[in-house]
Amino acid sequence: MADEPRFEVLGPVRAWRGDHELPLGSPQQRALLAFLLLQDGAPVTVGQLTAALWDDEPPPAALGIVRSYVSRLRRVLGASVVESVAGGYAVRPGPADLRQFERLLGVARTAQRSGDAEGTATAVRSALRLWHGTPLAGITADFAEFERVRLAQLRLTAREDLAAADIAAGRPAEAAADLTELVAEEPLRERPRELLMLALYRSGRQADALAVFADVQRRLADELGLYPGPDLREMQRRILAADPTLDAPAAPPVPAPAAEAAAFAVRPCQLPPDLPRFAGRRDELARVAAALTASGASVPVVGIEGLAGIGKTAFAVHLGRTLPDFPDGHVFVDLGASADPLAELLHGIGVPAAELPESPGERATLWRTLTSDRRLLVVLDDAGDGEQVRPLMPGSGGAAVVITSRQRVYGVPAAQWLTLGPLAEEDAHALLESLVGADRLRAEPDAVRALLSGTAGLPQIVQAIGERIASRPGWSMADAVRRLGPPGPGAPVRPPECATIEAPYQSMLARLAPEQGRAFLLLAVADLAEVSAATAADVLDLPPGAAAALLESLVDQHLLAPTGPQTYAFPYPLRVFARGRALTADRDPDLIGAIA
Repeated sequence: MADEPRFEVLGPVRAWRGDHELPLGSPQQRALLAFLLLQDGAPVTVGQLTAALWDDEPPPAALGIVRSYVSRLRRVLGASVVESVAGGYAVRPGPADLRQFERLLGVARTAQRSGDAEGTATAVRSALRLWHGTPLAGITADFAEFERVRLAQLRLTAREDLAAADIAAGRPAEAAADLTELVAEEPLRERPRELLMLALYRSGRQADALAVFADVQRRLADELGLYPGPDLREMQRRILAADPTLDAPAAPPVPAPAAEAAAFAVRPCQLPPDLPRFAGRRDELARVAAALTASGASVPVVGIEGLAGIGKTAFAVHLGRTLPDFPDGHVFVDLGASADPLAELLHGIGVPAAELPESPGERATLWRTLTSDRRLLVVLDDAGDGEQVRPLMPGSGGAAVVITSRQRVYGVPAAQWLTLGPLAEEDAHALLESLVGADRLRAEPDAVRALLSGTAGLPQIVQAIGERIASRPGWSMADAVRRLGPPGPGAPVRPPECATIEAPYQSMLARLAPEQGRAFLLLAVADLAEVSAATAADVLDLPPGAAAALLESLVDQHLLAPTGPQTYAFPYPLRVFARGRALTADRDPDLIGAIA
């Protein structure tokens, strides 16, 4: 649309409507807009915005300030641009220099793979012209600094790619001038040195090319105690030997099928936004990252299973955004909501709808073909079973897969599984501190311990309670312990945090088989410290073997935790939920009798 705002973040944060620059207010208000823009249309909660703007120390009136900033931005940009979505806010994606920059880099990669040096150079030059200085200039929040580092690396790689394309296109002198500037900025980075040596050699300056190697060899030895890497040493060897392949002209472009050319024209970046403060899980992250290393014909697959709401999707998203080894991008599909996952995956890597094969088998074949030898991370969220997942496996040679599911999915070859459990006490404390502030927690350590004990380390409960306390700066932590909790029978209203906490459990309960749901509720209202097959048989009026099978099925769903070889217990918040839910199950006479 002609009046749609145009945004810039590759420099100071600015917005334009036509040729008119729009007033975006204070640096903090611009920071809020920038954070929303970086999510590419995905909704962000008020709590996430608060954490992003003030890091670990939000002011007491942070929620009101955020709402004020949003209101002012709406007046300037339009209510249809800054939207209220799912309890938070989102900026509807519009023309933005960052999106254009990433799109052009995708075009350049496609041209590079087909041997089109001129096409590569043209696309990268266009991308680099979009920069207007330091990205997110003037914004001091941690998220901006992280994004500046990421974008600086992208720009640096793009400048190297441009020089390589100019050399391949027969412009070594032009490339040498640009690379000399880049080497001055990054004297210890080896790829610009290697390219500069090649550009100088092709320009007839063999001695200057060898001097570049001698200079970096001396610098690395003096400053780091290192020797040049194998690529630089190989370039020196080839120049000394006057290797004739160094003078080879660029290969002509190789035509590609339409679907192949379309795929990866845009680098897919489909992961939802990361949490501003991701708590804990260090060992689990390291374990999964190590398991996602591709080798030969294999496709590494890691499954993340755990209780509804435990943070499986957040874990997969945080993992994906911190892994450096997937330059071809990330694709994400919610299998619990998608009507056609293969179509979504193919669209995500650039296949137009008109070129999608009709049969599922042909789509799966095309998906494997286009992802073969691609360093691509595929996240399959909320998987149901192996039959759903197997056709979505990408081609080998570089891709990796992360699956999240409420229980282990069988029938996926070579998958490694990790069960995501509650947060460690110190990590739950850190999450609560990021929401509430260190001073409030430090003043009442006993009340904080009591509060965290009631959460059982379940992150969605810590998050919901922390956001509730943050909205009540006048409460002490002792007040929070006294006021927060499930409403009693006949309560006229339900606290808002209850809906957030219970939503994943309600969804989980709806998915259970009737026998499982009845056992879950009856065992909870029986109020046993531990449950064995024998006690379950008495409560459920079943033979011990059938009761034991039901107990194990609830363990598979992470609704019961084993406490011994044949004993089980409810996590405290789940028992509270189940007892409250049982009060509404008035059609079951067994539940009525148990509650009475």
